[in-house]
Amino acid sequence: MQYKYIRLTIEQKLATLTLARADKRNAFTPSMIDEIAHAINRINQDPHVNVVLLNAEGPVFCAGMDLKTFEDPELDVLNAGIKHDDRSLGDVMQGLLKPSIAVLQGDVIAGGFLFILGCTYVLAAEHVRFRLPELNLGIFPFQVMASLARVMPQKKVLQLCLDTNYFDVHRAMQLGIVDGIYEQQVVNQKIKYFQEVDVAVVMAGISALNELTAISPSEQYEFLKQRLNALKIKTDNNKLS
Repeated sequence: MQYKYIRLTIEQKLATLTLARADKRNAFTPSMIDEIAHAINRINQDPHVNVVLLNAEGPVFCAGMDLKTFEDPELDVLNAGIKHDDRSLGDVMQGLLKPSIAVLQGDVIAGGFLFILGCTYVLAAEHVRFRLPELNLGIFPFQVMASLARVMPQKKVLQLCLDTNYFDVHRAMQLGIVDGIYEQQVVNQKIKYFQEVDVAVVMAGISALNELTAISPSEQYEFLKQRLNALKIKTDNNKLS
């Protein structure tokens, strides 16, 4: 598959997904979301991919949604090889069922948060800044709220959405958005670790965790017990074959 706005390479159980719209500060369009969804589906289905590295070309990791193309879809150039599906980027990223590492070398703005909050680990360089400017534009970061709510209390989510100023990587770490300062050695260690794990087991765990929020608290342990039993049966059958 030839992508227009992203690049995908797969080597030694590592899939590298790169945002490649640097001339537009990697602002995403409906077509770019289609490509990301297509790439994630490939990653999920490929038994030879154990871990995903998400990065971006250019000085800005992602400037958020390309508002012009969302307001006027005719400005967007669709990928003829991919069926257009009007999905939220947050929903697409939550569908990634393999361990993922986001490496940030540039600023993350507005809807760009949806990329990183959908990853297992987020590592950022010291100079990286973060900002939710939507309120200054007369809109609100509605979709980002859902992703933020997965990593911080509701009150903190609202406060962050109301503050349109840049904040640094250290505050992002305090809020749970970033997991650590980027060091290539740390990235290499994580990649090496996940290259050696049973990715089918990890996928089962991530899938169960994603579904857990829709299960009532009184039924969660029974739900997870059933998932555990299903995994044990599958594992035992694999040992017998």
